[in-house]
Amino acid sequence: MNPDVTIIGAGLAGSEAAWQIARCGLRVRLVEMRPLVFTPAHRSGDFAELVCSNSLKSNLPGTAPYLLKEELRRLGSLLMRIADEACVPAGHALAVDRELFARRVSEILGSDSRIEIERKEATSIPAHGITVIASGPLTAAALAEAIREFAGSEHLYFYDAISPIVDAATIDETRLFAASRYGKGGEDYLNAPLTQQEYLRFYEALVTAASVAVHGFEEALYFEGCLPIEELARRGVDTLRFGPMKPVGLIDPRTNRRPYAAVQLRQENLMADSYNLVGFQNHLRFPEQRRVFRLIPGLESAEFLRFGQIHRNTYLLAPVLLDATLQARRQPGLFFAGQICGVEGYVESIATGLIAGINAARIVGGRAPVSPPRDTACGSLLHYISCAAPEHFQPANISFGLLPEAPAGIRAIRDRTERHRLQVESSLQSMDHWIEALDGMANARMRNEDSGMRNS
Repeated sequence: MNPDVTIIGAGLAGSEAAWQIARCGLRVRLVEMRPLVFTPAHRSGDFAELVCSNSLKSNLPGTAPYLLKEELRRLGSLLMRIADEACVPAGHALAVDRELFARRVSEILGSDSRIEIERKEATSIPAHGITVIASGPLTAAALAEAIREFAGSEHLYFYDAISPIVDAATIDETRLFAASRYGKGGEDYLNAPLTQQEYLRFYEALVTAASVAVHGFEEALYFEGCLPIEELARRGVDTLRFGPMKPVGLIDPRTNRRPYAAVQLRQENLMADSYNLVGFQNHLRFPEQRRVFRLIPGLESAEFLRFGQIHRNTYLLAPVLLDATLQARRQPGLFFAGQICGVEGYVESIATGLIAGINAARIVGGRAPVSPPRDTACGSLLHYISCAAPEHFQPANISFGLLPEAPAGIRAIRDRTERHRLQVESSLQSMDHWIEALDGMANARMRNEDSGMRNS
């Protein structure tokens, strides 16, 4: 195959980009190094493997994560469709069966005749043609060096941590209760309530536990939105009770009272044979994790299917290097997508892959690249990574803070929930208008091409 576009990396962004390009009738070469070469976090050769969590965050209308997901659904995202099909109970969050999700993405892309899959390690940036680099935060060393040379400066970096997973059969559910916070979404989480005494014992064990040493030549720069739980705990004895162990919105049915602290366990797959400790990403030594986390009520005999780990995540200084179309300013035929372009989160990575795919296809077709309106979640995310102050830049999840100020009529509403609901509604209307305009231009172009063919 002589591809129209080459994509490096078949993670979330690369897989979505490949689908968007192929659905335009173009040929794609999708280069993926797994299973020939693995990263420290991946475990399979499947595309779009989720490594840190199985949650794609809130699916509750009126929230910023919901807005981003709904925009992607309306834009025809393949990965969002598969995520909805592979969902598992998680309250108001969208969580998926990770193995089923990755398998379905692999099957669909692998069966598309327009997509050529090449299993090899990419070690350089292609010198010619349209390319999307979606190699992820764990980009292999040779390609990372090529990107560093292209960027003209050192990469920024931060450390990211993943949560442990326990075998459901080894959990003592008599000590836990099933519920979602504030009753939203049904009884989708297992909750381990802690008394003050149990909490203080756990806290002391956690802050004194031995961590894996960071390499001496690298400074430990953690992403604020994904701090290891032991780092968070060191900020103060009650920090966890206002973070991953907050008890608000939970009532223990055995006492009819809110517990002093609580640990939530989220179902990991459709078989419900494993659970993820929500918010318990960490960098403790494996024996220490087993010792400390078995102090949680109900987990005294827990067997760990995966321990928490930490790895270096690499990303570009996007405001200096990228446009809001995700094109490299120095080389318009080169796109970056996924976490390497400076976003944080699964859905955010999918969004950048979708836009990079659309724009790569537009360039091949002789059309100008586009970016969604600023008042949409997608548009705000791309505006942030291309326009943020470089000296303060770090990866961002979608939030209302990234969106522009709401219209005056919406800002005047005092109830925040209603205000956010109306802002989401306004953003979705803006996205719908943009999609209609894109479809109209595409249909007009097709009509002109058909007319030209008939006249010739």
